[in-house]
Amino acid sequence: MADAPARVKDFCLDAVDHQAQADWWCAALGYVRLTDLQPGDYQAPRPAEWPVPIADPAGSGPVIWLNPVPEPKTVKNRMHLDVVGDTAALLAAGATLLRAKDDEVAWDVLADPEGNEFCCFADEG
Repeated sequence: MADAPARVKDFCLDAVDHQAQADWWCAALGYVRLTDLQPGDYQAPRPAEWPVPIADPAGSGPVIWLNPVPEPKTVKNRMHLDVVGDTAALLAAGATLLRAKDDEVAWDVLADPEGNEFCCFADEG
């Protein structure tokens, strides 16, 4: 099999308040800011206006960059995250339920506090 021309490096998520969104996603996923893990590699402390990289402290899962943008989200995401988790806990943390699982889909569709959609699958393990 030939080498692919590209591979996934990180995921990026635009946000008006990228600092608050970084905190929300860290709490939702159990991630930490990479500046908390590897200060030398990410030039900690980073200026507040710079993008915020977050990652799983155990090293599994992708790095997610929260990038500051001036405009709020206005249309449906073309790409989104799928997570395994507890919908009720995510709702309690500030997510919004957009569509509950039903006979057509076996997952809940949620939105983070700025409206970015993501799917939540029940933990079957």
